Amino acid sequence: VEEQRARWERKRSRTAKELLETEHKYLEQLDLVVTFFVTILKAKGTLKPAVLETIFGPLESIYSASHVLSLHLEKGNLGLGLENFSRNLELYGNYAENLEQANKTLKEQLTKNKSFRRFKKLQETRPQFQGRKLEDLLPLPLQRLHQYKHFLRDLLENTSPDSAEYQKLTKAVKSVSEVSRWVQDIIRKRENSLQLLRVQKLLKGRKTQVLSPERWYIREGWLSVVPSKGGELKRRMFFLFSDIFISAKPCHPLHPLNSNKLACRAVYPLHQCVVDKVFGHTQSQGGLLSLSFPHKTLLLMSSDQQDINDWYQCLAAAVR
Repeated sequence: VEEQRARWERKRSRTAKELLETEHKYLEQLDLVVTFFVTILKAKGTLKPAVLETIFGPLESIYSASHVLSLHLEKGNLGLGLENFSRNLELYGNYAENLEQANKTLKEQLTKNKSFRRFKKLQETRPQFQGRKLEDLLPLPLQRLHQYKHFLRDLLENTSPDSAEYQKLTKAVKSVSEVSRWVQDIIRKRENSLQLLRVQKLLKGRKTQVLSPERWYIREGWLSVVPSKGGELKRRMFFLFSDIFISAKPCHPLHPLNSNKLACRAVYPLHQCVVDKVFGHTQSQGGLLSLSFPHKTLLLMSSDQQDINDWYQCLAAAVR
């Protein structure tokens, strides 16, 4: 038992030391943004207060919370420091929610605000920045949140359940995990929106509405359609979403506007679909899928075994 406790204590000390060292580094990087951008921009009035708030969000508050945490860690008040810090974790969720708009506003200001463009360039040439741009520093809080999750779990695992700090660490781990899930959810939704937008732009015209608030992108790829009455295989691009399955074919390569786009051939609603593997159960080359809809049956083929298996799993899960 004593040996186990000594091992725990060694690991815990190592993790606490690493947490403090990386916290100092993180604070230095945040300080660059707060000192050389936020504070000076507020004083100069180069950006309107609302624009400044949109670009930097709660970054100053995040910096203050980290500063207080580092002071606690320096004194060895690990449990207390992390308990206090947990109360400020909501700032990270708010920061994540604002980040997309922040990047958009930053780009707009760099395009139309000449004095801000000059100011940004000048600040980034300072030796403290070491060649980093403001765009490289803005995502730092979200990267740090991910690190906190791992540090806190390691600390908890190497803290005796009998110790006074165990409960405080447990609460801190719970808080970080909740905010991490919130942030991951925001990132997933943002990535999904970008995928929907990309597919919408790939399709010719506006007849097929891909953008829908409840829709999730799943996957895409080329498959061969086997005609029901025999004849040649038709190679089509398919897009699978949480509620629909889209079949499309390339536009004519010489078309003046749509040469790099796809023409939508059909949109199949998944709520009335039945998916079956016709062949491809064995380690043969490729396989065949059958998709049955009320008024249509699609036979889809791929010469790639792994590909047809992936399609089958994704389609079956989407239909479920």
